[in-house]
Amino acid sequence: MIFSRLDRAQSIAGESDAVALRRTVDHARFLEEIGFHRFFVAEHHGVPGIPGSAPTVLAAAVAAATSSIQVGTAGIMLPAHQPLIAAEQIGVLEALYPGRVDAGIGNSVGFTPPVREALGQGDPAELKQEFPRRVAELLAFLRGDAPVTARPANAGVTPVWLLAGFKSVLTAAELGINVIVGGPSLFARDSDSHPYLDRFREIHPAGHVIVAVDIAVADTREGARELLLPQVVTEVRSRTTGSFEALRADWTLTPREQQRVEEGLGMTIYGTPDEVYAQLQELQKFTGADDFLVTGGMADLVGQARSEQYLAEMQG
Repeated sequence: MIFSRLDRAQSIAGESDAVALRRTVDHARFLEEIGFHRFFVAEHHGVPGIPGSAPTVLAAAVAAATSSIQVGTAGIMLPAHQPLIAAEQIGVLEALYPGRVDAGIGNSVGFTPPVREALGQGDPAELKQEFPRRVAELLAFLRGDAPVTARPANAGVTPVWLLAGFKSVLTAAELGINVIVGGPSLFARDSDSHPYLDRFREIHPAGHVIVAVDIAVADTREGARELLLPQVVTEVRSRTTGSFEALRADWTLTPREQQRVEEGLGMTIYGTPDEVYAQLQELQKFTGADDFLVTGGMADLVGQARSEQYLAEMQG
């Protein structure tokens, strides 16, 4: 198993945005030391509790503070950027840190209507329809065969990853790029293998698959569950509040929210080292994953570090 990490630069209750961003850089240093393979940062605009708004800028800071871990974006959201601009930013990262950059891209739009308006985004459905064309444009700029030459020249050397649902998996396959897959489809196992990814491999046999999932490991199953709760609670509450609150260890939930939290936990992996290893083996068999991308923030930083140490020890 190979493990990578997504850090959304989420703040913990009581800390400033600046502290959260510096903690992300420190997190990358720690994961490099214990042997994680990749470190991804995300893009969120106007979301309270998540100051990680500029993934290529933050990726540059992470790469400058580390020396060997792969550094990437998961992702650059193309509905918020012209493909040329995204290609130029990826090119700058690759030029500064050759061979260490992974360019993850996605098609998420602004979280709320005011954010979408501030980003100059139109109808979300139309933007999603345009997404395959914009990905193809980005790849052309990176390869250097577009009408305009993106600088720094990249020559297509930077691996490109699509944050993918069903349609995006097929887009990635047709364009010959890699995928990062997460969400409910990982746990809705009506067959022996993941149907999206089976199709992906039929079309693009050389494609690389990363499976993204919230994972927590502790000495007890209950302890691991406690590590995941702040992230799951924050996601549940965001559906009604419209914002991601800072991660915290205490909260009050309505009965409906509590039900949704339990449903959310059902789409995570947690437990003791042996329990988690067994669950990951099942998920790997179902998806054929090449790597696991550990997602989700934790309010208990000591517990998070220990969880990641357990995962590092499972690699090989």
